[in-house]
Amino acid sequence: MDNDVYLHREYRKFSSNDDLSKTLSLYQAKVHSDWIDYNGHMSESFYLYAFGDASDALFRYIGIDEDYRSLGQSFYTVETHINFYLEVSEGELLRFTTQILGLDKKRLHFFHEMIHAHSGDLLATTEQMLIHVDTNKSKASEIMPAVAEILGEIWAFHQQLPPPKQQGRVMHISKTK
Repeated sequence: MDNDVYLHREYRKFSSNDDLSKTLSLYQAKVHSDWIDYNGHMSESFYLYAFGDASDALFRYIGIDEDYRSLGQSFYTVETHINFYLEVSEGELLRFTTQILGLDKKRLHFFHEMIHAHSGDLLATTEQMLIHVDTNKSKASEIMPAVAEILGEIWAFHQQLPPPKQQGRVMHISKTK
């Protein structure tokens, strides 16, 4: 992919001076031509791709990098829900926000919003549950202390934020009378 897909690849690292009282804003991207489908807008698979990049920005922010993974430590996604609201076209600028919804010793539950950078319109959301894994043992493991501490600091603030209205949505077709 062209270098213009990403506005930046320098990830921010957590700082104790960061304002954690609001959702995190860690990632932006421009919609690449390869992401466009036969309907002329971003294909559904690339929404997940872009959300994955937003997750990578979160991971870098909290200290999960090549060194962390070289120790055999990582997060695996175990569940994802995506809601699509508006179409987005080639070249449009996207920004992402992230809210921690839950945390324990082995699990991380978070929510991303994909927002049009110029209009401010909500384009899509994803809610994800991840489990921390010792990749050497292929088994769930506790989050390493330095990362757990940062996540704990964020979680302490994000517990005070209102939950996203899309959180916990269940797919179903309502019965009509």
